[in-house]
Order: sequence, then C-alpha cells, then structure tokens
Amino acid sequence: MSFFTKYVNIIKYSHYLAMLGTALLIFVCVPGIQKLEDTGSNKVSVFVNGTQVGTVKDSSEVDGMILEARRRIASESDNIVLAGSEVVLSGSTDVVGQVDDRQTIVNNIYNVLSESVMKTKQPAFEVKINDFTVNLKSIDDVIALLNASKSEYDPDSEWKVWLVTDNSRELNVMTTKIEKVSEQNVQTIDKPVVFPIGGALLKMEEIYDAAFTQKIDNSFEFGVRNIDFDENVEVVQAYVDADKISTLEDAIEAVTKTSEKNKKYEVVSGDTLGAIAQKNDMSIEDIIKLNNESIPNANATLRVGDEITIFSPEPELSVVRTERRYYEENYDAEVEYIDVDDWYTNQTEVVQQPVTGYRKVVADITYRNAELVNTDILYEDVTVKAVAKIVRRGTKTPPTYVYPVWGRLSSGFGRRKAPKRGASTFHKGIDLAVPIGTAVMASRGGTVTRAGWGSGYGYCVYIQHPDGVSTRYGHLSKVLVKAGQTVSQGQKIALSGNTGVSTGPHLHFEVLIGGSQVNPLNYLK
Repeated sequence: MSFFTKYVNIIKYSHYLAMLGTALLIFVCVPGIQKLEDTGSNKVSVFVNGTQVGTVKDSSEVDGMILEARRRIASESDNIVLAGSEVVLSGSTDVVGQVDDRQTIVNNIYNVLSESVMKTKQPAFEVKINDFTVNLKSIDDVIALLNASKSEYDPDSEWKVWLVTDNSRELNVMTTKIEKVSEQNVQTIDKPVVFPIGGALLKMEEIYDAAFTQKIDNSFEFGVRNIDFDENVEVVQAYVDADKISTLEDAIEAVTKTSEKNKKYEVVSGDTLGAIAQKNDMSIEDIIKLNNESIPNANATLRVGDEITIFSPEPELSVVRTERRYYEENYDAEVEYIDVDDWYTNQTEVVQQPVTGYRKVVADITYRNAELVNTDILYEDVTVKAVAKIVRRGTKTPPTYVYPVWGRLSSGFGRRKAPKRGASTFHKGIDLAVPIGTAVMASRGGTVTRAGWGSGYGYCVYIQHPDGVSTRYGHLSKVLVKAGQTVSQGQKIALSGNTGVSTGPHLHFEVLIGGSQVNPLNYLK
C-alpha cells in the first residue's frame, strides 16, 4: 500500500509541474500568438513563384507587400527591370496560429523576385529603315547617324537632318526632315562645269561669251537644290536589352556600307550580256546565275523588253538629291515620223539623216546615290542646232501574226488530257513555255479590249484587230497596257507568268476568228 501511495504522489506532483510549465510557456510566448477567429479560412499562406514567403491573417495585404518588394528592386536600377511573379494564396482555419510580420514577408518576397529578375531593359531610340533596324543610345546619336548617311553627297554640311513628328501615325513616331542650314550666296561661274550627260562632250573652251555667263550668273543659283532620303525613316523610343544597342560607329557602318541587292533591268536595243554586265559592274557568269531559267548560258537570246535580275550595290539608306549645274554637250534632236497609211507598220524609210547639235545648258539633275535619275533642262543656248532624223513609217497592220514570245511549245491546240483540276480538256490555244518575266509582245496591232484578271487565265490581255480577229494572252505576271489603248505589232504588252489555272511558267496564246478559237500555229509567222 505504501508503494502505491508513493506512486500516486509522484503522479500528482508531475501533473502540477506540467500545468505550471504550460502556464509559463503561454506567458512567455503570448506576444507571438494571436487568437484566430474560427469562422472560415482565416490563416492564409502566401506562395510566390512556388516558394512560401509567409503567413498572413488578411489576404488583402498581399498586393501591397508585393508592390513594396517590386519598388525596392526597381529602386536599385536606373533602367526598366522585369521580374516575373506568380502568387498563390492557400487558406486554412485555426483557432490559434502564428502569422508573420509584414517586413519579414516583404523581405522574403524581395528575395524570391530578385532571383527571377529578367534582363535589364535600357532606354534606346530605334531607327527603322524598311526592314532594317538599329538601336542607338541617344537622340544625338540618331541625328549623327542620319547626317553621316548623307555626308558623301553633302561634304560641306550645308544641309542638316531634323527629326519631326510623323502626323500620319497614331503612335509617337518621328521621321526625318532635311533643310539647308543657311542660304548661300549665288555662285559665279569662273569656268563652266564639264558634266557628262546625254551624248559625247566637246572639249571646253577657256574663255566663254561674257554676256551669256553674266546672264546665267544673275538668273540661277547653282549647287545642291534639294536633298532627302529615298526610304522612309521611322524613329521611336523603346526599351531594349543592353546588348541590342549599337555604338554610333557600328551603326554608321551598317547603314552606309553598300551591299548587293537584286533589282530588275529591262533589256534595251543593242544590249548584249557583255554590255549589260559592263554597265552594271557584273560578270556574265553572275547574270547567268541570277537568271538561270531565262538565261541558261552565254549564248542565250535576249529580246528588247525582257526583264532580268541584276545586282545593284546600295546602302540601307539611299540619298536623293537635285543639283543645279551648267554644262555643254553634243545633243541629238528627237526622231520625227511621217505616217504613211498605205504602208504596213513594218515598213519604214529614212528620208533625212540626223545632225548632232551643240548647246550650253543649265539643268536640275536628280540622283539616287550616284545613279542619275532625271534631268530637267531649265535653260539652253544652242550654238549648233541639231537636225532631226526623219522617218516615214506605215500605219496599216500587217495581216500576219508574230510569236508573242520565243519559247518551247509545251501544249498544242485541240483535245488533250487536262493537266490540272479546273483546266479544259479541249485546249483553245497554245502554250509557250518561258520563264516568268519574259517580255510578251502583241502578235498584231490593234486595240486592247481587256487588261487584268481573267479567272482561269490569271492576268491576261485581249486585243481586237482591225479585221475583227482578236488575240488573247494568258497566265501573265504583269500587265503593261490598259483597256482602250492602241498597240502596234511587236509592242511589249505584258510579262509572262504562272497565274490562274496553270501548271508552270508559260504564255497561253489564242487567236479568235468570229468569236471562236482557231489553231494559232496556222497564223503565226
């Protein structure tokens, strides 16, 4: 019995000690424990980017904490800083529970967001020229780049580039405006400028007629009259990665250096592959490589009006300028024609041979970079008047049809197996296989009755001839005439293509008599 009593006393004393310890613990820890209401989810755990950053009583406080952490990150940089954040709130209900103080949670959010800070974006000015874009640090760099682009054609910096608001755009976009810095004094002419334009130049004399010199000196101001960029330049402010901002030197190099760009060249009378290559500073091999379908080798035939692809060295930003110049030159008068109604259009006769003249000229000459674009003669003093070449020519259309293109006969007239869904099993014309862009000539002279899209024909041209016969030209890539226009035999009316219901590049050609198609091969010469 005495053993049992001792055991009970021990239990009693231990129970009292446990109760006393619990009371002391509550007394010591009571500042860190809040009694939570037992209605609903009143304890909210906050997770940012998958990491728990603390527990709050009121979830409405979380947005403010995240904003404070973001402001601290932003204040540490002068540039735009992006930090991704995905916030998840998880609620629970506890009668009692511990929540974290605001600053602790803000610090935890700051640490999590700092780990997810994206690349710093820096303010820059984006210069866009067609598809080319370069970013510069300041507006001064943009102005310096644009001025450098025109410096080759404005060595004395008489013209200055300004940036102005582009009112045609809804967004805040700037574009360029070039103005002369100050008006220059009228230039006097000590010696006329020798300038090669239109015909062979004669050797300039040392002394010129004083009256003429005085006259043009008082009437014209010479030099650059206008300068502008050929491409549309757009400048906008943006925020970009630091490594996307170019130095001014690199930007000038990228914009002003010339690169080989493809452009179209129309074959003119007298052209050969060698002549075209020489005119465009290319090799014959380069021309063949660019036009391997239409020019398979150096012996390929070129026709006047054909369009071929050539290289053209051009900078990203081209400069167009107009210069007023004085020069002297040999010149030829325009050919004069006398129409003879009893002759066919392929009959001509020269009745007067030309004589080259000589004149003194003041002209506005427009260039695109170094290429001459246009000459507008403002004044001329003719020393020797040119005599025009006079030619008699026929006006009557020959009763013959010429091939509109020279190409391989890929499909004849008549019944056939339809080569493509939608194509007719009775071929109402002939197909001449030629590369896209081949010049298409009028088989006979007449009046254009249709020029444009023609359903299965694609782009097409219809020509009505004086005797009621008509011809049709289909699957064109480009139409060069308009309805109602009169064309002569052999005149360029279009470029061949592959439009409409077509299985490959070719010209579809028809001859219609009385409104019905006939076999063109019976009429072509």
